[in-house]
Amino acid sequence: MSRGKKLDIFVGADIDDGWAEIQSPRKTKISNEIIEPSKHFLVFKKEKRRGKTVTLVGEFHMPKEDTVATLKLLKKKLGCGGSYKDNWMEFQGELKDKLKDLLTLEGFRFKK
Repeated sequence: MSRGKKLDIFVGADIDDGWAEIQSPRKTKISNEIIEPSKHFLVFKKEKRRGKTVTLVGEFHMPKEDTVATLKLLKKKLGCGGSYKDNWMEFQGELKDKLKDLLTLEGFRFKK
C-alpha cells in the first residue's frame, strides 16, 4: 500500500438501522441548596491523573464566590495548586491530613 492512498473503511452501525443512542443521566446531581459550613459533611477522594496524585474534597453547597475564596485561602496556606469543578475542590498532591485540619478550623465537618 502506497502512502498516498487512503482506505475507505467504515466500522460501526448506522443509527438508522434501528439502533438508538443511549442518553444516561448524570451520576451526581448538582444541588442549588446553600448550606452553612458547619452543616457540610465533606468527603475526600484520591485520584491519579497522568501519574500524579490529586486530592478531591467535596461536595460543597455554598455560593461559588464563597467556595472560590475558601479555595484561594487553602491553596495559599498549603502552597499548592488547585481548582473548583462541579462543587468539588481539587488540590495537587496528597494533602488529606493537612486539608482536614484547615477545613476543620474553617468550620466544616467530615464523614467518617
